[in-house]
Amino acid sequence: MASKISVILLTLTMLSLVAITFSSPLSSNFYDNICPEALPAVKKVVEEAVWRERRMGASLLRLHFHDCFVNGCDGSLLLDSTPSFTSEKFAAPNNNSARGFEVIDRIKSEVDRICGRPVVSCADILAVAARDSVVALGGPYWKVQLGRRDSTSASIDTANSDIPAPSMSLPDLVATFGKQGLNVKDLVALSGGHTIGFSQCFLFRNRTYNDRNIDSNFAKKRQATCPRSGGDTNLAPLDPTTARFDTKYFGNLVMKKGLLHSDQELFNGGETDSLVRTYSSNPDAFAKDFAYSMIKMGNIKPLTGEQGQIRYNCRRVN
Repeated sequence: MASKISVILLTLTMLSLVAITFSSPLSSNFYDNICPEALPAVKKVVEEAVWRERRMGASLLRLHFHDCFVNGCDGSLLLDSTPSFTSEKFAAPNNNSARGFEVIDRIKSEVDRICGRPVVSCADILAVAARDSVVALGGPYWKVQLGRRDSTSASIDTANSDIPAPSMSLPDLVATFGKQGLNVKDLVALSGGHTIGFSQCFLFRNRTYNDRNIDSNFAKKRQATCPRSGGDTNLAPLDPTTARFDTKYFGNLVMKKGLLHSDQELFNGGETDSLVRTYSSNPDAFAKDFAYSMIKMGNIKPLTGEQGQIRYNCRRVN
């Protein structure tokens, strides 16, 4: 309990710094007067979804991450294909792996019903659902900055080029995050989101059979459900406690048990080793930095004011 209280206090302290540092047009109280019931409605649907399927928490967090890395946090990932563009859902990082869209649909329907009209953007729903998913699985709380508007287009090409790949080296990861205005600490903290959820065999097969910086027993365990050929969609946990937001992910990296090549790159004799060690033994430090970096990521090129639109349906442009 003391640890949880300290996490909350540390997070609240960081929030005042965030408001000064980011100079964002977004605001944590954006809907206070427009529809004060909006955020509780999001939380209720998220908690119900995560209760039904614990894995859904990781899926909703991932949707926000993959949305923000493609031309900013604008809900473009949610759009289905049209004659004008191909949906980002079919980009390599998302195809047959991004999930939770039906939960976002339920949230949108419920929020619009409670508010009496479409006033909450799909982009904001993604941001709030990510936070509420983390909290539902025991992670830190942070005040989500709000007021984003929704894009009217999508870019599968940008999704393919800008979303970090599980095969990336540390320099490539640093560059990919840097392109979004995120630094090395953000990279390590946000990668800690892999403390929940699973990955498919085809994404970690090469590491399991070919990487040298991997614990041999761990490799054999993963090979048992991920053969050299076939079983591409077989799942393996990203850390031992897939439904609890903790620091086991970082402890695994120290023991050379990172599931993805890009995970283990964070602890492989490079500049991020010391931060991984810190997070592995200091849950409060990780919780504080994760919350801070989530707010920072949520501020990537938002559409505000008269830009974009508030979609009536998250899957389609009005």
